Amino acid sequence: MLLFKKKFLDPIRRGEKTQTIRLWKYRRMKAGQRSYIPGIGYIAIRSVDPVEIDHLTDADALPDGFETAAALREELQTLYAKEIAMGFVAFRVCFAVFPPKDQQRMIDEKRCAQEKRPRQRSQRQAEDSKKQEFVDSTIDKLRKMAQRAGKARKKAPLPQGEGSG
Repeated sequence: MLLFKKKFLDPIRRGEKTQTIRLWKYRRMKAGQRSYIPGIGYIAIRSVDPVEIDHLTDADALPDGFETAAALREELQTLYAKEIAMGFVAFRVCFAVFPPKDQQRMIDEKRCAQEKRPRQRSQRQAEDSKKQEFVDSTIDKLRKMAQRAGKARKKAPLPQGEGSG
């Protein structure tokens, strides 16, 4: 999932913002992956490449929704001051918003998968419950056997005279 400030949602919807610069310890996404932007929908990740913030140009800034590289760098400094100071790597993430018909298909797929999960979970819980019942009954049987064996030992006379003298 990629989160964006509200001011970027309309440019993303219009197709004007098709990339973002993210600072991560390591690459978190890869080309070909599907992701999600709340308020927008599903996106296709086109590429994820490391970049040097100091080498960004005005041409790099435009698809990110900024008119100049200086404005982009200023925003990155505001958003990621801590990460920049810690030496995180800057990645250019290029993406495309899926068309509405694909959005609906993906929503339906996700809904279907979510509906299956609780059923699978309840099946697992039922199986776990049966296993626990088996374990509990086995423990009860062993306790009863141990009690019977203890009572039998108390009733049996102790051997006398063997080896004592």
